[in-house]
Amino acid sequence: MDFKSLIQKKRDGFALTKEEIEFFAFSAANETVPDYQLSAMLMAIFFNSLNEEETLWLTDAMARSGDMADLSGIDGIKGDKHSTGGVGDKTTLIVAPVVASCGVRMAKMSGRGLGHTGGTVDKLESIPNFRTSLATEEFADIVNKCGLCVAGQSGRLCPADKKLYGLRDVTATVDNMPLIASSIMSKKLAGGADCIVLDVKCGSGAFMKDEESAAKLAEKMVEIGRGAGRKIAALITDMDRPLGKNIGNSLEVIEAVETLKGNGPEDLTEISVLLSAKLLELAGKGTFEECKALAKSKIDDGSALRKLAEMVKLQGGDENYILNTEFFPRARCSRKVIAPETGYISSMNTEGVGSVCVSLGAGRQKKEDSVDASAGIIIEKKTGDYVEKGETLATLFCSDEALFGAAEKQYLGALNFSQSEPERIPLLLRIVE
Repeated sequence: MDFKSLIQKKRDGFALTKEEIEFFAFSAANETVPDYQLSAMLMAIFFNSLNEEETLWLTDAMARSGDMADLSGIDGIKGDKHSTGGVGDKTTLIVAPVVASCGVRMAKMSGRGLGHTGGTVDKLESIPNFRTSLATEEFADIVNKCGLCVAGQSGRLCPADKKLYGLRDVTATVDNMPLIASSIMSKKLAGGADCIVLDVKCGSGAFMKDEESAAKLAEKMVEIGRGAGRKIAALITDMDRPLGKNIGNSLEVIEAVETLKGNGPEDLTEISVLLSAKLLELAGKGTFEECKALAKSKIDDGSALRKLAEMVKLQGGDENYILNTEFFPRARCSRKVIAPETGYISSMNTEGVGSVCVSLGAGRQKKEDSVDASAGIIIEKKTGDYVEKGETLATLFCSDEALFGAAEKQYLGALNFSQSEPERIPLLLRIVE
């Protein structure tokens, strides 16, 4: 098949066949076509888009371009949850054990953080000796034993997507709905779950900045999942403010544990229960309202917390860190950020707050960067809160006191103040099914 003719076909606005889409994806995965031709195809797709069939075919081809998770050795219904990324989003650490304690298997593959968003793998690796690199057989064995396992993604998972995303990033073709949706969903399909719930973030700390764009992405991903025979739904949730109070790897594990004890922040608890309930509903555990009550009961009776501790132990980690978070080492240095004026916090640049966390050492700008597990931020005041001049807005944590000056200035620059109380944005904006 001549790749040049495929570029020309898409450039001229024609739909590609399934065979042509597969040739495109497998050529990217196997690197049998030069980058300049792949880039030209991406640009043609950017301008002429993909129809519903093309998008589904591309997603399926990228999913099959590398390793496909074989979950046939895992008993029962398998569930998965994916977030499009946000600041302070540690919901996987809550949702996975809650759902698993209700009898749905959570065979979860997660990634590391990059840029202003954190990664679940980094958070879990703040627990001493916790292993996220697991052989397929051990991964399945852990899920069968305790109902859940959270591991890092295989290096051969969706290589076509890895190649194409790298090219999209440097050719200004990232912002295309079919390409975004197929990139996310190819990894979900390769993960092999029966039921998938998507948390599509919307706001200043999310990739999709407005609700309309987030809804279009959610609808496209749900459409792909249904076309592939999966039970799937998407919750569009607010990310115009960080989720919870703690941002940073060990700090977020601590807050997730507190939430599983019933002591978590209201917003984090609400989102986690909603995501858990929707996944349980997809798995046939009852109506949405019944599943919300079921999820809450697993937090109230401590079974979800015990489930998380059991998983940590089976993956080589010290479960005492879950049972008593005082074991986590605290950062060597801390600095309070003080309110410069009296009034309401009218808005937060959530991406900016996430970038402060990265500058303190809690995240990475490049994949090879290391992270400081104890670095991060504990937020005391968020959007809508009234503050007096001199009150503590947040506390910064890191291992190098020299980092505080710029970080404090950047944090204050991410906040806006007003004398009137701002309108409260609901956490759940809509559900797409």
